[in-house]
Amino acid sequence: MTSALVTAAARGPHIDWAGLSPLVALAAGGVLVLLVGIFLGRSAKHVTPLLAIAALAASIGLSVWQFGESKSIISGALAIDDLTLTLNFILCATGIAAVLLSWRSRAAQVAGHAEYYALLLLSLLGMLVLVGAQNLVTLFVGFELLSIPLYVLCAAEFRREGSLESGLKYLIVGSVGSATLLYGLALIYGATGSTDFAGINDALRDGEIAGDVLMLSGVGLTLVGLAFKASVAPFHQWTPDVYQGAPTPITAFMAVATKVAAFGVLLRLFDVALPTISPDWGPAVAALAAITIIVGNVGALGQTSLKRMLAFSGVAQAGYLLAGVVVGTQLGAKATVFYLVVYAAMNIAAFSVVIARERASIWGDEISAFAGLGRSQPLLAWPLTIAMLGLAGIPVTAGFIGKFYLIDALVSGDYAWLAIVLVIGSMISLGYYLRVIAAMWMGEPEAASEPAAAGPAAPTVAGAPGAPPIMAGGSQEADELVDGVQPEVLGVAWLATAVILFFGIIPSPLFELAGKAGESLTGIF
Repeated sequence: MTSALVTAAARGPHIDWAGLSPLVALAAGGVLVLLVGIFLGRSAKHVTPLLAIAALAASIGLSVWQFGESKSIISGALAIDDLTLTLNFILCATGIAAVLLSWRSRAAQVAGHAEYYALLLLSLLGMLVLVGAQNLVTLFVGFELLSIPLYVLCAAEFRREGSLESGLKYLIVGSVGSATLLYGLALIYGATGSTDFAGINDALRDGEIAGDVLMLSGVGLTLVGLAFKASVAPFHQWTPDVYQGAPTPITAFMAVATKVAAFGVLLRLFDVALPTISPDWGPAVAALAAITIIVGNVGALGQTSLKRMLAFSGVAQAGYLLAGVVVGTQLGAKATVFYLVVYAAMNIAAFSVVIARERASIWGDEISAFAGLGRSQPLLAWPLTIAMLGLAGIPVTAGFIGKFYLIDALVSGDYAWLAIVLVIGSMISLGYYLRVIAAMWMGEPEAASEPAAAGPAAPTVAGAPGAPPIMAGGSQEADELVDGVQPEVLGVAWLATAVILFFGIIPSPLFELAGKAGESLTGIF
C-alpha cells in the first residue's frame, strides 16, 4: 500500500490538458508576448500585437474544440462547460478588438507594447478563470487576476494626468470591492463549511442554515463586491471618471469584458451555489437592478462627454443584465448570455468611433466632436448610429431582441414589475442616445473640430504653446491629430455593426448558442 501511494505521488495529480487548453493559450501568449518584447525591444511594436491576436485566436479555436464537453477540471475548481466557453468567445473577441484598437494608440507606445499586450492577455486569463469558477477560492483568484492588470492598463498613459487619476481611482475602489468580496466569501464558507459551489448548495438544502444571518451577510457582501466590478448602482460612482480618464481602447475593453466576467460568475454563483435561498436574495437583487436602470439612464442624460455617457449607459445596461440573473431560471441565464453578446458588439462599435474621433479632433470625446459626422465621414457615423439605436433597443437591432428576451424571462419568472422598469429605462435612454444621432446627422461641425491638415505635424505636449486643447478628463491618444480613419479601427467598428444587424434580423443562431450556455447550469430549470 505504501508503494502504491509513493507511485501515485510520483505521478502527480491528473491534469486535463484538453480542458485547460483555452487558459493555457492565454497564459502562454502573455508570457511569449512579454519575452518577445524583451528580446526585440522597440522593433517588437508590430510583432507583439500579432502574437496577442494569435493567442486569442488559439484560445477561441481550443474553446470550439472543447465545446460540448461539460467537465470539471483541477479537482472540480473550474467548469469547462458551454457557459464558460461561450463567454470565452465573447472575451477573446473583445480582446482581439482591443488589440486592434490599441495598435497605434499612445497608451501602448508609452507603456511599452509588450507589457501592454501581456497585461491585456493576463487580464483575460483572470476573466476566464472567473467565469469558470466552481469554488470560492478560484473565484477570488480569478477576480484578482483580472483586476490587477486593469489597474495598470488604466494608468498606461502615465504622462497624462487623467490616465494616472483613472488608474488610482480604479485601484482604490477595486481594492475596496476585493476586500468586501473576500469578506463575503469567508462568511459563506464559515456558514456552510464548504468552498465548492455544489457543497454550498448541499449545505443550504438541509434548511438549518438557509436563513442564517452569517450566510445571508456573506451573500450580501459577495453581491456588493461583484457589484463594484459590474458597475451596479449604487456601487458605480467610479465608473464615469475611470472610463473617461483611461485610454479609450482600455475603456472599451473594460466596458465589455469586465461585465462579461462579472455576470458570468454571478450566474454560476447564484444559480448553482445559492438557488435554494433565491427567495432571500432575489428581491434584493431585483431592487438593485431597478435602481441601477434608473440611476444609469438618468445620469447619462446630462453628459457632454460621450465616454462618460457610455459609462452611465453601461451602468443602465448592468441593470438590464442583472434582471436576467434575478430570475434564477435557465431562461434568465439564456437571456443574460444573449444580451452579453449583443452588448459587447454595441459597445465595441461605439467606442471604435470614439477612438477614431479622438485621434482626429481636438475636442476629443466631447459630443461636439461628432457634430456633422454624418456628412463628413458617413463610414464612421453609421456604426455609431446603429450602436446607439441598438443600445436604445430599437427594432431590427440585436439590442431590441436582447431586451425582449430579458423581458420574457422576467415576466415568466414573476418579476413583471421589473420588466416595466426595464421598459421605462429604455424610454429614458432615448433622450441621450438620440441626442448623439441628432448631433451626427443634423449638427453643424465646429471649425475647431475639423481634422488636422494632411501631412505629419510636429509632436506637441499638452499645455505647451501651440498645442491643441485637451478637454478636461479627456484622452487624446496620439501625439498629433490623424487625418483620415485608421483601417483597423474602421474594420472593428463595421464588424461589430454587422453583428448588431445580423443578430437583430436573424437571432436564431445566437439563441441556440445562448441556450446551450444556459443549459449547462443544471441546478436550475
